[in-house]
Amino acid sequence: MKTKFVLFALVLALSVLVFAGCQQPVPATSEPDAASAEPSQAVEPSEDSAQEQPSIAEPDTQPVRVFTLMGPTGMGMAKLIDDDSNGDAKLNYQFTIASAPDQISAEVIKGDFEIAAVPVNLAAVLFKKTEGNVKVAGINTLGVLYILENGSEISSVSDLKGKTLYATGQGATPEFILKYILSKNGVDPEKDLTIEYLAEHSELATRMVSGDVKLGMLPEPNVTNVLLNNADAHIALNLTEEWKKVSETDLVQGCIIVSKDFVDNRPDALRTFLEEYEASVKFVTGNADEAATLIEKAGIIPKAAVAKKALPNCNIVLVTGEAMKAQMAGMLNVLFEAAPSSVGGALPGDEFYYLGS
Repeated sequence: MKTKFVLFALVLALSVLVFAGCQQPVPATSEPDAASAEPSQAVEPSEDSAQEQPSIAEPDTQPVRVFTLMGPTGMGMAKLIDDDSNGDAKLNYQFTIASAPDQISAEVIKGDFEIAAVPVNLAAVLFKKTEGNVKVAGINTLGVLYILENGSEISSVSDLKGKTLYATGQGATPEFILKYILSKNGVDPEKDLTIEYLAEHSELATRMVSGDVKLGMLPEPNVTNVLLNNADAHIALNLTEEWKKVSETDLVQGCIIVSKDFVDNRPDALRTFLEEYEASVKFVTGNADEAATLIEKAGIIPKAAVAKKALPNCNIVLVTGEAMKAQMAGMLNVLFEAAPSSVGGALPGDEFYYLGS
């Protein structure tokens, strides 16, 4: 009985083994979906492959403090200022519109700025006062000076002999530009005419509108104010054109300066600003109606009608790089020869110029 049981167990075991050996593997008919994949199938990126991935630069959200002046020096900023107010600008701008250069100078000397639009000679003065912590990045305004007349006696610079000319800008670029043009035309600014300086452009414009002053030198947009309000007044001399006749340099009156810290530590932000500012200048110079509205909105010029009429005479540009350096250096050299103190007592060297990177 025991033998039969053992034989029966052996037969049963052999049957199980034969049955198991006859089973064939089932071929896969589809790839497993992501949810059913075994954890071992997921491949983690290696340290080397992670390093090969391109890095994405974080956006620059630090404030960019921008100071500009009322008048032509600030007009090219109008579209960028509007873009910033609408949330369309690429940087975190903080704009301040100043009524006088002294307001900007104080902030620059303290170092509380990244960008500022200032008269060309003031840029050189601030470079000296800050011991090189200011660089010029672009020219933004060419000539904006005109001699207006209530009458019809002046058609050339030599016609100014024996006359009384009222002007503004004593001790600044307007005075030096005027004297340079007079001297180059054989007119002694100390002996051949009388030049009376007033402190404010608006005061001279008002006196020309009333007819109290017959002959005056003014910048835009004050020129336009006079022409709109006094039908007898006209432009007798365009000083940009007169400059071209007697000088090999371009007449440059306004520029963009930047802090050395901004150049050194936030070069991408500086390049972004110059790109956005260039686009703003192109918009302002190519869309008079819309630009005039934005200029008034920003408080750069009080009335859009004046801004629109003045725009063609404001010579708003953006010149950068080597061309900027050549024009700036030429203008500063003229000013230095006229009055060294007007550019800080010495001409700035190559380190004054930001040429891009």
